[in-house]
Amino acid sequence: QAAKTGTMQDGELVYELDGNTHRTPAKTLRGDYRDSKGNSKNRLRRWEKSDFIPREGDIFQERLYAIQWITRDTIHGPRQVTYFRGVTDADMERERKVEGIVAENLARWQADGLAPDMEIEPGNKTDDPIRERGWTHWHHLFNARQLLLQSFAIKAWRESSDTPLGWLKIAKMTDFNSKLCRWKPSQDGPVGVFYNQALNTFYNYATRAWMGYGPSFFKIADVVLPPVERRIVSDTATQATQPCELWITDPPYADAVQYHEITEFFIAWLRKNPPKEFQDWIWDSRRALAIKGSGDDFRRGMIEAYRTMTEHMPADGLQCVMFTHQDTTVWSDMTGIFWAAGLQVVAAWYIATETTSELKKGGYVQGTVLLLLRKRPAGEKTGFKQRILPAVRTEVERQISTMMHLNDEVEDKMGEPVFNDSDLQMGGYAAALKVLTAYTQVGGEDVTTFAMRPRRRGEVTVVDEIVQQAAEAANSLLVPEGLHTATWRKLRGIQRFYLRMMDMESTGASKLDNYQNFAKAFRVEDYTRVMASMTANKARLKRVTDFVSRDLTPGTELGVTWLGGLIIGLQQLLAETEPQVVIGQLQADFPDFMEVRPLLIDLLCFIEKTAPEHEVCQAAETLGARLRNLRALSQ
Repeated sequence: QAAKTGTMQDGELVYELDGNTHRTPAKTLRGDYRDSKGNSKNRLRRWEKSDFIPREGDIFQERLYAIQWITRDTIHGPRQVTYFRGVTDADMERERKVEGIVAENLARWQADGLAPDMEIEPGNKTDDPIRERGWTHWHHLFNARQLLLQSFAIKAWRESSDTPLGWLKIAKMTDFNSKLCRWKPSQDGPVGVFYNQALNTFYNYATRAWMGYGPSFFKIADVVLPPVERRIVSDTATQATQPCELWITDPPYADAVQYHEITEFFIAWLRKNPPKEFQDWIWDSRRALAIKGSGDDFRRGMIEAYRTMTEHMPADGLQCVMFTHQDTTVWSDMTGIFWAAGLQVVAAWYIATETTSELKKGGYVQGTVLLLLRKRPAGEKTGFKQRILPAVRTEVERQISTMMHLNDEVEDKMGEPVFNDSDLQMGGYAAALKVLTAYTQVGGEDVTTFAMRPRRRGEVTVVDEIVQQAAEAANSLLVPEGLHTATWRKLRGIQRFYLRMMDMESTGASKLDNYQNFAKAFRVEDYTRVMASMTANKARLKRVTDFVSRDLTPGTELGVTWLGGLIIGLQQLLAETEPQVVIGQLQADFPDFMEVRPLLIDLLCFIEKTAPEHEVCQAAETLGARLRNLRALSQ
């Protein structure tokens, strides 16, 4: 029980000494500081190419502290019996032996391509291992046992006839056996490095033994390809020369994933071991050529790539674009990109690609949008915002209705839905693209000219407005469970935001990204005023008892709403104010009190079912019951 919380808590080392609890931030341990130019630095020693374990005197050391064993009689059985034990002298002797083998052979392995020798190039994602641990080369992300097993595997696959598949298996081993793998007790095994497309360092990590590489681990689907001509070309999309009837692309998401950086994790292992089919590949991430960033640079790079592919596609050709992003501005940019490339979205499907335990109210996006595009037909199609908006709303409703119907079907059969609210929101964006890209002129302006024009800082274009309207149309259909649709439609943005996130928090969702994205979607002026925590993965709304008077004054976004009035009323009840006094205050605050009374009752019913504090639930039940029993006021 004492060890359950661990010694690293919220970025701080927590320990007890002489009966007193001490807390030291990790940044203090690292010696973080800023140099004269304002750059972030620390006092960690930078590891050298020959290093693979910490040196004596390094701030961060490593030790083997637990081993998971398999019982002898179940080791080859279908269901192994495992247990954990601490470390013995014999275990440590084996570890020293492994370290001795690596120390003796590492330089030779690196020269032969059995271990990486690449430096980690600084970048948005690749800075993390350098800054947080002092690791400067890719092999520093692997301990001695992991380097030994990888070198054995590479040597064996080089000598076998399984070279192409072995090459893929090396990458799989790399992902599932490094110091960036965490242990997942429910699966009794490590979780891969790229479970979230980042290089996350851990204070404790999982190392596989050779027994961890069973047949099921390396199973790769056998696909028999038809006897047709095949050509593999490694080149940039902007330099494509081969005509294709079908282009399938998974483009960069405005820096949501730094593909050009994190692929170097694999390149470091594979570049000296390519099978003959890939001998001509360029083993470099080509960072300078990557389409990255956002805004004008992002749009120009994407336009050039998609225009080139469109020019090398026949009239009846098809493009399939896989896209996932929750930012309205990025979807507006995608509209312009397709316009300038001469493409039109003809269909959009939302496909579930992730499997998690979260329900539909959870915050993690579960899928990706598949956009199917053709060349835009010749001829003019002019539209204005007033006419386009109804068509967008109709398409959004159709898209969301289809996804929610599928949700109901899957929930009936599997016990939980397939799409969550974030997915449905993106389905609305895709529907807007389908309508917008059919036009050649919007608001009297040629769409290609519009798409190529640089954005001015703070500019809100007609496309931004239409895509925002699509998001609002989608959100108007995402009524939190337990709230009536009629109530939801009458609420302001800040009220919708608070209730939506309250509903999502009830399932454990806590990613700050979700609060930011829904705040944009609901056009909330300052969502931080209703937040208790803004930590990246531990974000949380203020609860009813967290609000102070300045949060709910008439001059604030929430204070002038029905929900703001109810929060004040619930706080008064918790302070033992008589219910009738609270109702009198609500009557004074809302001139149309009798008309909105059913709405207030519905909001209280939702709070009663969703609020995490038991006393707030009871207060909401009491106030709701009093409002239900209230007789019409006499003149």
